[in-house]
Amino acid sequence: MAFDLQPVAFSELPGWHEDDPTQVIEALRRCHHHVTAVKPYRTGSLGVSVADLLPAYEAAAAVLPGAAAARTFFEAQFVPFRIRPSDRATGFVTAFYEPEVEVRATPDEAFRFPFYRRPADLIDIDEANRPEGMDPYFAFGRLRDGRIEEYPDRRAIDEGLFAGRGLEIAYARSKVDVFFIHVQGAARLIYPDGSRRRITYAAKTGHRFSAIGKLLIDRGEIDAATVSMASIRGWLAAHPEKVDEVLWHNRSYIFFREAAVENEDLGPVAAAKVPLEPGRSLAVDRLIHTFGVPFFIASESLTHLDGGRAFGRLMLALDTGSAIVGPARGDIFTGSGDAAGELAGSVRNDADFFILVPRAAAARYRHG
Repeated sequence: MAFDLQPVAFSELPGWHEDDPTQVIEALRRCHHHVTAVKPYRTGSLGVSVADLLPAYEAAAAVLPGAAAARTFFEAQFVPFRIRPSDRATGFVTAFYEPEVEVRATPDEAFRFPFYRRPADLIDIDEANRPEGMDPYFAFGRLRDGRIEEYPDRRAIDEGLFAGRGLEIAYARSKVDVFFIHVQGAARLIYPDGSRRRITYAAKTGHRFSAIGKLLIDRGEIDAATVSMASIRGWLAAHPEKVDEVLWHNRSYIFFREAAVENEDLGPVAAAKVPLEPGRSLAVDRLIHTFGVPFFIASESLTHLDGGRAFGRLMLALDTGSAIVGPARGDIFTGSGDAAGELAGSVRNDADFFILVPRAAAARYRHG
């Protein structure tokens, strides 16, 4: 995908001098631990590597508390570049959150819609084992009788594919709740005794994500100008006889793994293998961008996340998603629970994307 990078000064970032990127420093420190103690992140096609980032990561350990010190750190370590996509004037942001949902460990009449673990017959697919003719999008498939094939989709699973296989983690009250947790990729489960567990993404069937909001817009059921998670839920609640057919339009199905809620203030461990920092974590196209890279996102039309002020915030690339495609496409993590969900559900805004490139690497992009 074609795009240009234009070097700019920090003073040209809308709202830079009012922003407090202290939490991004904390997230950088967690990334530093992961890439040095566990595994470096894969370099995206833009070419900003973990080796490029390491000097800044190391310097982050000594940053003093406070917004001014945090901004000074980023100004010393990075050069901002505006990302200019070739196919549109600006970038585009949406948002996601971590839902909280009441569950039961065993099903009953009310709680009967399961969250599933990864099945044993689901295998990773790459170019080494991809069957001839299979859509190259598929990163997962089913191994059956020694052959790899497309995994059954959402409808097949809902209609009982996993019956008797013991894959259930817990059961929710609502099929729609389960669906939207699939879209978000994580949730906090609340049990009757008050205990809380977390489920996070483990794998998926491999099918392309198909947005049901777009389906309802195309059918004239929902106004494109006002579509939100709340309006989609409202439509589904008003048309219970059509819920299955609409949800099955999205053939993609997510499998989860269990995790503890170790820190109530942080989100789930996402694709970058560190906990998401609420309000400061960005899902990006990982084919282009490298995890752990800072971005400044500015949007005049996005005002409800900052009390009526235009959005201008430093963020860190810590996640990805099948709908997040392109150099200036991002998904903002708003946090956990219903309040975070209300914030996330109506974010669909044009935005300017500025990538912060480590100073030593910036010369590569200034001169092409």
